[in-house]
Amino acid sequence: MSALEPEVRRALEDTPIAHLATVLPDGAPHVTPVFVGTEGEHVVVFTGPGSRKARNLRRDARVALSVAPADDAFTPVAVRGRVVRWLGGESAWELVDRIAVAYTGQPYDRRLTRVVALIEVEHQTVGVG
Repeated sequence: MSALEPEVRRALEDTPIAHLATVLPDGAPHVTPVFVGTEGEHVVVFTGPGSRKARNLRRDARVALSVAPADDAFTPVAVRGRVVRWLGGESAWELVDRIAVAYTGQPYDRRLTRVVALIEVEHQTVGVG
């Protein structure tokens, strides 16, 4: 597991526009916008437990994440890795709310069920290259 580089961590923790790529059953890419954050050296995303991205990630844990930092969208951040752990219940809600509050100023709607994917970073880049 790679430690998050300081520039990558800053971008991930600063409410960026992020897009998560997963792999569909037929091998095609599936990309969706996500709220993103960090927990230790892991990247954190959350989703509905039955969503297409959750189903994709449970079948094939590989991900790519493209991030346009909020303060500098022209210095992109890219991360590749794999989901190494899923969280549900109260431990998931703590992370969901921390990320949701950063993006929206309020906790996430509890009427919606959410699970958290912890992503181990294998490759990270800052800027075009």
